[in-house]
This record gives sequence, structure tokens and C-alpha cells, in this order.
Amino acid sequence: MAVVRIGVLWLSLPLTLSMVLGLSGCGEVRAPAGEIHKDDVVRVRKTAPVRRAVDPEQLAARLIAQQPGWPGDRPLVAPRRRSIRCKQVKCVALTFDDGPFDYTGKVLDMLAEHHAKATFFVVGQMVNPQTSLFLRRMVSEGHELGNHSWDHPPLTSLSHDAVRGQLEHTQQVVKAVTGATMRLLRPPYGATDAKVAEEAEHVGLAQILWDVDTLDWRDRDSSVVARRASDARPGSIVLMHDIHKSTVDAVPRLLSELQVKGYTFVTVSELYGTQVLAPGKRYAGEAGEDENDKKRS
Repeated sequence: MAVVRIGVLWLSLPLTLSMVLGLSGCGEVRAPAGEIHKDDVVRVRKTAPVRRAVDPEQLAARLIAQQPGWPGDRPLVAPRRRSIRCKQVKCVALTFDDGPFDYTGKVLDMLAEHHAKATFFVVGQMVNPQTSLFLRRMVSEGHELGNHSWDHPPLTSLSHDAVRGQLEHTQQVVKAVTGATMRLLRPPYGATDAKVAEEAEHVGLAQILWDVDTLDWRDRDSSVVARRASDARPGSIVLMHDIHKSTVDAVPRLLSELQVKGYTFVTVSELYGTQVLAPGKRYAGEAGEDENDKKRS
């Protein structure tokens, strides 16, 4: 049986119904008369305590995490977006296109080892029951996902309806797997025009190009890829592909070299900070050269 101490007096619980109903509404509980000292008064809260609002999704995730036997997929709760002032510190946005693929998990391992964040531009048809685990991990570890079309055609060669289909289908698949709504688009090959911009705006996607091209799709040499990536400047967006083993092999070196130079690895959205990335508009990094010179993704 539980006991409660009031002043120097110990009372046994449970209280009888008559005792509970007999409490006054003045906000004080007193021990029975004759058994109380002068200061034996316990203040009682008259109003409900004010508690910080809890996000329902975060609460659900915590509850499920406490119950390993809970059936079904666990909901993903992405970490809060970091507040990094890339105008004041050296930031670089590493981006990986064309996955997810077999090597993507290793890339995520190396990024985690260096406490680095990156942006992954997803090809919709590459998402399957195996690779979808990589997408879920990206979200849970604070990386950013972007749309890279359904099957990597040059969007400028398609009709309006076909472009929209490429983008919307990929949006739907990624959202079904991760719960995340992508806000970024990297047009395959960097090929874009007014039509692509119009459809990107309709779907709610800002177009993200780059200013550092590692040419890893052409030169399958990890040392060359790492050297080119290390040429990044503050505000750069670096283009790579996580479908090439040589690129994956280059990641440890380029991370180490850029860290030695004092760089912070950020997502594309973090790179732009509080600036709103407008759907349909093109961006090529804060250190970007003329975005129209971009050749290939």
C-alpha cells in the first residue's frame, strides 16, 4: 500500500471516496484537524500543467521504438534540419545521382563516419524492396532526397505530359517508401528548358544543377574523382553518382581532404540556408559558374 507524506505526517492510500470528495476547492490539502502542525500544508495545482506540444509522428516513432514486436514498418522521423550559416563557414554540398544502388549503403556508412550530410537524387525505377531500405536510412540519418526522373531520359525531349509523369511517378514512389515529399529536381544530363521548368514548378520542385563535375561516369578512377571533388570551393555543389564502384572508392579520400580544408558537408537545402528554393527555378551552388554550361548528370 502506498503512503504519502504531508509535512511530518504519513497518510496511507488509497484515500476513501469520502475523503476525496471532502477536499476543499481552495487549492490546499490539510491533514485531519488535531494532527497537523502549523506549516503542514500541501499546495495543489488548480489548473492543468502546461507541457510542450509533442509532434504526433515523433511520439509514434518513440512509442514504436519501445515495442520491438510492433507489426509493420516503423514510421520515419527525420532529424531536425540543422541551422548552419554557410555564409560564414565553408560549406560544400555533395550530391549523388542515379541510385539507389548496391553501393549506396557503403556511401551512407562513410558519410556517417565523417558526420557528413549529402543529397541523393533518386531515379524512380531504381527503387525496389532492397534499395528502398537505403532511402529510409537516408531520411532517418538526415540526408536529403531529390527527384532524378523515373528512368533517366532527357526531359527536354519529352512532351509536357511525359515530363510531368516522370516527376510525379518518382515523387509517389519515394513518398510511399519514406513518407518524405521531395522538393528538389536534378534533370537528367542537366538538360532543362522552359517546358521542364514549367513542369517542375507544377510538381513543386526546384531545379538543382552543379558547379563541380567529377566526371565520374566517364573516368572510373577513384583518385581522379577524389581530386576533382576536392577542388570544390565554399558554396559548391559537387556532382557524383553512387552507381559506380570507383566513385564509392573515392568517397573516403574526398571526405578526408575536404575536412582537412575545413569544409562542412551539408545538404543542398542547408547550403542555401533560409533562402527559399523556388519551384521551377535553377540553382547551381553558391559558388556556381554559369549554370547553362553544365553538360551531364
